[in-house]
Amino acid sequence: MIYHHSTHVAEVRTESTNRVALLHLDAKQPVVLEGTAATIWELIDGRRDQSEVIAELEAAFEDAAGELAPQVEAFLANLEAQRLIETAASAN
Repeated sequence: MIYHHSTHVAEVRTESTNRVALLHLDAKQPVVLEGTAATIWELIDGRRDQSEVIAELEAAFEDAAGELAPQVEAFLANLEAQRLIETAASAN
């Protein structure tokens, strides 16, 4: 599944601390992503599919226990539930 950032999300990024604040235009509270979560946000670009995002993270962070994939899948589902990201199909 390929995800992209929702067009209804405002974003403010702090590069020096790898932190990003997101606000869906219909939401009342922002979502702040830091560290790995902010890295995942950067990898969601509308070109990489979910498995490619996971592969890049596995390359960057040694995942000997194999716990990364289900955590990333849950995180992406959470972002989608908050309408911060959309699947490429839902944009059509």
